[in-house]
Amino acid sequence: MIRRPRHLIVLREVVCGIVRVLVGAYPNGERPAGQTQRLFFANHSSHLDTLTLLSALSLRARLRVRPVAARDYWCATRPRQWVAEHVLNVVFIDRVRQEGQDPLAPVHEALAQGWSLIFFPEGTRSPVDLPGPFKSGLHRLAQAFPDVRLTPVYLENLHRILPKGTLLPVPLINKVHFGPVLDRVDDEHKEAFLQRAHASVCRLAASHVAAAAPSQSIH
Repeated sequence: MIRRPRHLIVLREVVCGIVRVLVGAYPNGERPAGQTQRLFFANHSSHLDTLTLLSALSLRARLRVRPVAARDYWCATRPRQWVAEHVLNVVFIDRVRQEGQDPLAPVHEALAQGWSLIFFPEGTRSPVDLPGPFKSGLHRLAQAFPDVRLTPVYLENLHRILPKGTLLPVPLINKVHFGPVLDRVDDEHKEAFLQRAHASVCRLAASHVAAAAPSQSIH
């Protein structure tokens, strides 16, 4: 891992402090320590997701974590790109696959360097309580890095706090639910792994969404 300049670390801490004031970002469950390399995978429902999950981690963990995010969104304007590169230390991926290129190559490189990562397996925002189906990227990363701890996370209320198309957050409280590390199963098929990973996030959501969305299936 490359050590980041101190002033950028301080700036990110200021931003995380503002996020905690605005939405809470209260950690629930066993908040992971920073020593072990992890791949945090979470539901994706708001542009606040990345900052909120970062804000819920301990300082030690944040120093070792990089978010994975779409290049087309974060590089749409120069100020947004500067924040992504210098404050958040984002690993960019291209959502439109080019012939002969692996969109996950930058993610592989970051994991190989020892970084922990924040990853959203849905690939795009889903403005409901429960995550949509997971794409295959999480399985590919799990196969390539068997020693990285796969840690499910459920981000509560963010699709209500900052709905799509709005600029100002609604005054609701967010909790960041950390789950137990997802067990590895030998010779597990991709579909079974993705269903099990998806279910691990849905279980964290169960107590919050039971009343709000009784018709949605929680595996």
